[in-house]
Amino acid sequence: MTSIRRTGIRMHRFLIAFLLLAASVSAANPPKLVDAAREQTRNPVIYDGSYARIAYPMGDVPANRGVCTDVVIRAYRAIGIDLQALVHEDMRANFHLYPPIWGLSKPDANVDHRRVPNLQKFLERAEAQLHGASAQSAYLPGDLVTWMLPGNLPHIGIISDRRAPRSDHPLVIHNIGAGPVEDDILFAYPITGHYRYRVQ
Repeated sequence: MTSIRRTGIRMHRFLIAFLLLAASVSAANPPKLVDAAREQTRNPVIYDGSYARIAYPMGDVPANRGVCTDVVIRAYRAIGIDLQALVHEDMRANFHLYPPIWGLSKPDANVDHRRVPNLQKFLERAEAQLHGASAQSAYLPGDLVTWMLPGNLPHIGIISDRRAPRSDHPLVIHNIGAGPVEDDILFAYPITGHYRYRVQ
């Protein structure tokens, strides 16, 4: 075996080892999005989806108020991504593509981004939607998931980097009515969407 070939093999082994190490380090460090979502679980929030006039861009309802979408919006905002502006600008340019559920004739920057169907359409248009992934291993930290709750109520949450001790399901950070929490609800309701909107 020539010295050049031996050197090539050593470099190849080193590269494999480096990539494996990098992967393990990456897996050990939760995405910033998850950290930002988890931080919200440390503060009391009253579930309140009432209409409110807010600033634009980077507008928000009072920090002690919010719904499921606000967990997502605030987590992304904490890492420098303003979904209020992104959704509003896309709706301004493509209003006819968004769900006509609320009988509006034009976008409303006060509330459009706080509605799950609008976030779903935005994520779909951003090519963040994942298809055909039902195994729990397919859900990675920072992924967004939507469900349909009883009473035809859409819901959204963020996949955690932690797992439930009993089921081993990935935990979800969300607000289903009692403020932001981190719990085992991934497969508790019909899943209507799975998204990986990686921007950090």
